[in-house]
Amino acid sequence: MKRVLLVLIVFCAALTAKSQNIQTHYDFGKDREYLTTTVEMFKPDKLGNTFFFIDFNYGKGDVEGVSDAYFEIARCFKLGKKTPLSWHAEYNGGFGQWKAGDAGGAFTINDAWLTGLDYSWNNEDFSKGFSLKALFKTIRNTNDASFQLTGVWYVHMLDRKLSFTGFADFWKEDNPHGDYIFLTEPQLWYNVCKHFSFGTEVEISNNFAGMDGFKVNPTVAAKWTF
Repeated sequence: MKRVLLVLIVFCAALTAKSQNIQTHYDFGKDREYLTTTVEMFKPDKLGNTFFFIDFNYGKGDVEGVSDAYFEIARCFKLGKKTPLSWHAEYNGGFGQWKAGDAGGAFTINDAWLTGLDYSWNNEDFSKGFSLKALFKTIRNTNDASFQLTGVWYVHMLDRKLSFTGFADFWKEDNPHGDYIFLTEPQLWYNVCKHFSFGTEVEISNNFAGMDGFKVNPTVAAKWTF
């Protein structure tokens, strides 16, 4: 109950913050066919920036309603005014439920804490940019000492009518499907106006989320930016 309350508090806070969006995705990957909603916020300030997102998946398997929820929050602190380097700190975690016929249960997504260095670059009009992160990672009940490499990018094209954004993660985790995990989720958006966009996301992964080997799962999506 406390975890659900925390997610609801963060969700409500997102609706009153600046620089945030809400996305709805329909995943039509093999054996998936479910909806995901995402609340996402990125807010720069004089000291650095704050980023978080919350994913809710609906209707996996025989579950009615929310199947699982996942939360990430990260903070970067600039290491000087003239350097592109920042100190990065991050928390990840989540929980969910499953149902197959009359059987069912609940599970948690192991908490993870990350810290390390971030290198960021943006052009003068902020039409494109990227960041690269080298992070130490500890995962509850799995790995006390691991690593993660992350890249994040955005490119606005055609007078900002088209946006190409995304991230890529590569990390080590004790996993029956393979100890090295890769995940990237590039997104392509057509921006109808300042607030509304539609487009697609393609989840490309290897040994991720209980799946063995290489997987490609596309979505169709809509986004409202506040």
